[in-house]
Amino acid sequence: MPVFDFNAKKDEPVEVTVTYTTFDSDKKTADADNPIIILSNKSGKLSHHSCGMFTSPTKGSAFTLDSEAGETVSEDILKIDSRFVSLVKWLGDSHIMVRLSGVSVDGEYRIYKIMETGVAVRGAKLAGENGFLQFMLGRLFQSEAPSDTEKDIDDIEDSDNMKLTSIQSIADFLTCAGNTLPENIRMWAKRNLAIAKSAEVTPEERRHALRALSIMFSIHWKNDYFEAIDPVEARRILDEELYGMEKVKQRIIETIIQINRTHTLPAYGLLLIGPAGTGKSQLAYAVAKILKMPWTTLEMSSINDPEQLTGSSRVYSNAKPGIIMETFEKAESSNLVFIINELDKASAGKGNGNPADVLLTLLDNLGFTDNYIECNIPTSGVYPIATANEKSQISAPLMSRFAVIELPDYTFEEKKAIFSNFVMPKVLKRIGLKAEECNITEDGLEAIIDTFRNTSGIRDLEQVAEHVAANALYRIEVEKIATVTYDAKTVKALL
Repeated sequence: MPVFDFNAKKDEPVEVTVTYTTFDSDKKTADADNPIIILSNKSGKLSHHSCGMFTSPTKGSAFTLDSEAGETVSEDILKIDSRFVSLVKWLGDSHIMVRLSGVSVDGEYRIYKIMETGVAVRGAKLAGENGFLQFMLGRLFQSEAPSDTEKDIDDIEDSDNMKLTSIQSIADFLTCAGNTLPENIRMWAKRNLAIAKSAEVTPEERRHALRALSIMFSIHWKNDYFEAIDPVEARRILDEELYGMEKVKQRIIETIIQINRTHTLPAYGLLLIGPAGTGKSQLAYAVAKILKMPWTTLEMSSINDPEQLTGSSRVYSNAKPGIIMETFEKAESSNLVFIINELDKASAGKGNGNPADVLLTLLDNLGFTDNYIECNIPTSGVYPIATANEKSQISAPLMSRFAVIELPDYTFEEKKAIFSNFVMPKVLKRIGLKAEECNITEDGLEAIIDTFRNTSGIRDLEQVAEHVAANALYRIEVEKIATVTYDAKTVKALL
């Protein structure tokens, strides 16, 4: 569609021809076959590292550069990935000098990388220099093509390891990559940006608004489409993390493999219940690895006030976001595995409510609102995995949000296998001992396991392995013996 130059005299818009067409792409990277932008190259002057500026759209849609002969060359934009239209418009409007990486093919120049040169034109430089441009490009690559409605909107967001902490960088990001944000967050961001810029509010209000924006923009707001899971690979990962427990592993795979049909997360999270030391946390981390998602933990035993989870209102000078919002910021993603440890130890608080009840809003996939952020946070990409020792200590409403999987304690034979094949070899490797330098006889192994017959899990066995290995190393170094052997008698004496 035509673009008009409204910098002309009033009521006299000047029509400028737009040379390019847009195309939709879901590619996460660019190359010569999947470029970001295609320019004409009639002059033949565009080479691999051409430096110049995108012409402001009020003056036409092109890229201009100075040739080695000193002449100014302008080449039209022919095609552009629809995700990058706003970015290119902003680069042109802001007179940002860029360096293009691309290849010439049949009279076209196919751009697959854009870098800032660092050269200021009319005082214009990117808010975060080259890191900021790459930050925006990365977010745009991970986004989907804008809808037809969004393509027709003429940039209503007019703008005057990276975190956006300045008003300028946040305004620039909103202009160029605002469509990567959920609509409600985009509208929220505009309101808070206005507060951060306003001279009519207190400095404290401006500081809180800027901090909230920085937190929200550090999170990559992804869609809720999930790729299918390979059940064979899932089983391999589970076997690496945990010995035995065949029924438990089968139940976990049955629960999460629903993604293969729906391409969305299961309606229920996982609640792993069992004695201490049985591997509940390892299983949670394994599920995160299977889902290829970042994970974060929430320790319910250390929370005694709901406000720790929901944050405090900005009316207080020392206001801050809650732990849940901080976990999103730390993960830098809206899609994450949320590991809730010791759900059964959630405190009833100190008269301000039950912290465990706050989790219900997170688990219902209806969105979560933090008192400090003051915006509904999408939670459809959150997969909760809770662990607990005592099922009876968990409320019925919370239980109903999970697929409950109970982990039995290990049998005597399983503990023997775990100690011999996993625990002891890992400890020996860590402290630099060879397997032949520390031998444990069969009756010595049974004496170790029998000592902890009435304890749950394998944590005590891990401590024993450390004790035995340290004693062996001491005797080898001090007594100058080549091999230390532990039978039932020496084990009992040692322990």
